[in-house]
Amino acid sequence: MPSTVLDLNAAEIETTREWARWADANDPLAPLRDRFELPRGADGAPLVYFQGNSLGPMARRTRELVQEVMDQWGSRGHYARIEGARPWMDYHAHARRTLAALAGAREHEVVAMAGLTETLHLLMASFWRPHTGRDRIIMESTAFPSDRYAVRSHVQARGFDPDACIIEVPPRADGLLHAEDFARACLEAGDRAGLLLVGGVNYATGQLLELGALVRAAHAAGAFACFDLAHAMGNVPLSLHELGADAAAWCGYKYLNGGQGATAGLYIHERHGLDTSTPRFAGWWGVPLATRMGMERDFVATPGADGWQVSGPSVIGMAPLLASLELFDAAGFDRLRAKSLRLTAFLEMLLRERVPEARVLTPAATHERGAQLSIQLDDRCMERHAQLLPAGIACDTRRPNVIRAAPAPLFNTFDEVWRFVDTLAGTR
Repeated sequence: MPSTVLDLNAAEIETTREWARWADANDPLAPLRDRFELPRGADGAPLVYFQGNSLGPMARRTRELVQEVMDQWGSRGHYARIEGARPWMDYHAHARRTLAALAGAREHEVVAMAGLTETLHLLMASFWRPHTGRDRIIMESTAFPSDRYAVRSHVQARGFDPDACIIEVPPRADGLLHAEDFARACLEAGDRAGLLLVGGVNYATGQLLELGALVRAAHAAGAFACFDLAHAMGNVPLSLHELGADAAAWCGYKYLNGGQGATAGLYIHERHGLDTSTPRFAGWWGVPLATRMGMERDFVATPGADGWQVSGPSVIGMAPLLASLELFDAAGFDRLRAKSLRLTAFLEMLLRERVPEARVLTPAATHERGAQLSIQLDDRCMERHAQLLPAGIACDTRRPNVIRAAPAPLFNTFDEVWRFVDTLAGTR
C-alpha cells in the first residue's frame, strides 16, 4: 500500500471505516485540521462540517491577526496606515502572492478588494461595452441569484433592456452545462457578442466548467471572457493567465475561509491591467501608492489589478483571510487537490454502496468537479436532511431534493465522510 493517502489511486480506495481511519492516519495534511476552530454540536464535539462551500470555518490564527489590527489602531491611530508590521496602506498586498498562486495568475493581475457582487459590477463596467454595438451578455441560466440580479440591474442602470441583452444558456437533460452550448450562443450573437460571464463552478451542481473552452468561445466571437469564481477559488486548480481569461472575481468566505463578508478578490489579465486606458470605475485607492498623497485632480490608474480598487479595504475584514491563506501556503495546493479528489471519490463510492437511491448530480469525471457533491434524494430529502444536524453532520440543501456536501481537504477527514454516509443511510 502507498505510504500516504495522497499516493493512492481510486482503485485502491476501500469502502470501510477501517480504511477511512488508515487514510486519516496516513494523511500528511491531517495536522492542518487542528489549525481551525470547527463548529460544535450540542454535545460539544466538532460537527462533521461539510459547509465550507457556503461559509468556511475560522482559522485559529484569526484572533491573533485581528487583535494585531486592533492593537495597531489603538496604539497608533492614523499612523497605523504607514507604520507597524503590516501598514494598512498596502495591507491587501499580503494576500497577493497566495491569491495569484490559487488563481493561476501573475501577482500584478490579482488584488484583494471589495465584495463579490461589487467586483462583478466593476468587471461589467470595464468589459461590457454596449456602446460599441456589442451589447449581448452570455451567462448560464442556473447562475447564483446574486449574479443574475447584478447583471440585470447593471444592464438596466446603463440604459439597456436586460431581456434583450442577456442570453441565458440552460443545462441539458443531464442537468449540466456544456461548453459547446456557450460557444453556440456566442456564435449566434455574432458581432453583438460582448461579454461571457459564467460561474467557474456551479453552486447548485458542483460542476467545474471547462474554462479554457469558454475563453476560446468568447474570444472567437470577439467577446470578453469573465468568470465568477466564488465556488472555485481555493477549491479547484485554476490557470487564468495561461487560459487568457480577461477577468474574474471571487469571494473570500467560502473555500478561502475568510468569514462572512470577507474581502473578495479580482483578477485582471495583464493585457488589460497594464493598459491604463482600459475603462473602469475609478477611486482614490486605485492611484499608485507612491503618488496617492499628491491628491492630483485627474485619475491615473495603478498598473495591474490594483488599478481597479475604488476604496480602501477593511483591514479587520481582511485579517481572517490572511490567517487562512497561511494554511494554503503550508499545505500546497497540489496536495490539497490530491486529497480533495480522494475525499470525493470515497464519498461517491460509499453513496453508491450504502445509499443506492441517491443520485450524484455532480459530474463523475474528476476534472469536472471540486470538493462539493450534490446528492439528489427524490424521496423525503428535506426530512432526511433534518435528521443530520442533530447527529452532528452539517451540510446544506437546495430545494426541493438536493443535499450539498463539501468535504474540504484543509480540515475534513475520511472518517467524517464515512460518518456522513453512514448517518444518511440511517435516515431511511
